[in-house]
Amino acid sequence: QLQLVESGGGWVQPGGSLRLSCEASGSTLDDYTIGWFRQAPGKEREGVICINRSGHSTNYAEPVKGRFTISRDIFNNTVYLQMNSLLPEDTAVYYCAARSNGGLYSDASSYDYWGQGTQVTVSS
Repeated sequence: QLQLVESGGGWVQPGGSLRLSCEASGSTLDDYTIGWFRQAPGKEREGVICINRSGHSTNYAEPVKGRFTISRDIFNNTVYLQMNSLLPEDTAVYYCAARSNGGLYSDASSYDYWGQGTQVTVSS
């Protein structure tokens, strides 16, 4: 059974950067599409970005285009979310998720496995 553990969240000032990690165990990440999602208080969970088994990636949230990038380290079985030029509206709990059947999907219902989430707070 695939298990995902996020880390790297915290507090950062506007304009700062954070790198989130999603470490997998129980299976290899290159068997899955991996997505990053976020959920702010009172809002629905939204897809941020994902990467499929072949390594292609796409941005789903317009506000993060040009600021967030996804990458993966197959050797360490870890996917990263690099977040630059952070804004207060990026404040949320960030989750990584895995989808068994490939493809690139932005909806949370398409994903089979979830991490516990890591809090990102952007404020001055």
